[in-house]
Amino acid sequence: MKAYWYFEDFEPGQDIDLGLRTVTEEEIVAFARDYDPQPFHVDRDAAAHSIYGGVIASGWHTCGMMMRLVVDGLLGRSSSMGSPGLDGVRWLAPVRAGDTLNVRYRTVQVKASASKPDRGVVWSKWVAINQHGETVCTVEGMGMFGRRPGGEARDG
Repeated sequence: MKAYWYFEDFEPGQDIDLGLRTVTEEEIVAFARDYDPQPFHVDRDAAAHSIYGGVIASGWHTCGMMMRLVVDGLLGRSSSMGSPGLDGVRWLAPVRAGDTLNVRYRTVQVKASASKPDRGVVWSKWVAINQHGETVCTVEGMGMFGRRPGGEARDG
């Protein structure tokens, strides 16, 4: 695994495995109580009678878990300068207690900034897949990364 990521380290088509995260019912309910208190996220009985047949994670909770893996597996060891935004989020399958999500970061496009030579933009697609091989969520967006200082050699 690369020690530190600069803009120059990203190439279209590249996939980066960001690791695994298993979700519990307790954290699903706690997140939902604070941020998305719909019955199928917070109430076992109501969830059992919903179209989901049980408690499921809020899509926003799923995005938050994905973000944590992106930071731990990539951004925390990079020249990240933040993001100007997302282009799309899709919740494709419910996330349930006991599910283990594997998140991958796919580089889609890279472009050096013409006006700010110290940085570039990386377009990416994050994909979360559960233990059954089902894609449960995708996030498409962009991030700004600092350029490698002084032309130092690539590591990794």
